Amino acid sequence: MTSALPRAERAAAAGTLERPHATLAYSVTGHHGAPLAVHAHGALSSRAHERRAGLFDWAAVGATHRMARYDARGHGESTGRAVPADYRYASLADDLLALCDHLSPDAPVTAFGASMGTATVLWAALARPERFDRLVLAIPAVAWTAREPRRNGLRAAATLVERRGRGALDAAARISGPPAVLAEVPQYTTEFDLADPLLPAALRAAAESDLPAPETLRHLPHPTLLLAWDTDPLHPLPTAHTLATHLPDAHLHISRTLADVRTWDRLAADFLA
Repeated sequence: MTSALPRAERAAAAGTLERPHATLAYSVTGHHGAPLAVHAHGALSSRAHERRAGLFDWAAVGATHRMARYDARGHGESTGRAVPADYRYASLADDLLALCDHLSPDAPVTAFGASMGTATVLWAALARPERFDRLVLAIPAVAWTAREPRRNGLRAAATLVERRGRGALDAAARISGPPAVLAEVPQYTTEFDLADPLLPAALRAAAESDLPAPETLRHLPHPTLLLAWDTDPLHPLPTAHTLATHLPDAHLHISRTLADVRTWDRLAADFLA
């Protein structure tokens, strides 16, 4: 969708935000007076990776909102340190809240998240529900008791990187490939957009992290759009179904084809309208 905003108003404004032990890099597009939406990306990804992959661009949302995108600490153009506690989901939620305060100090924000970003948004919404008006949560990751095997894999990946370098992790990602629903996306590749010294810390943090307990979500007041796809064991449908059951004002949309995944931008825009 092409925005009706003038080119100057659609151009990205780049900035940084100083945080404890990190500098967050972000960009904002859209009309200055529009309400703000903030997107949090997935684990080991970045703004640049999502752009190259052609996923989660939320372009149609830009017709009515300013869209802020940022690199989580240690990812992409943001800095960080090699301390696992810095990358746990609840810690990343503090960064998101600080960015919301920085960019929209006087008005609630619409929060978008994908995978790790979904966890970041939920932890932030629990900590300060008044900071948000609506939530758009894509591909929530395997969680709770079903996450135990994933934890072991993440710890093993951290050890693999320490012993053999990131090349071994890149090779494993190429072998596993994307979920079947994305098989027709020629530009999609799994990338790890962190500096080599930070990768083990981020992997161990993911092993130690989880979505909030389902029962804690029952009192979140925000209208929520849940977007899930099939055929992905790292982002399985039972997680999305559990969130839809416990979030009191949630709508779940499941995609089983790439064509349907590509409707998510319009679904989100309609949801916000």
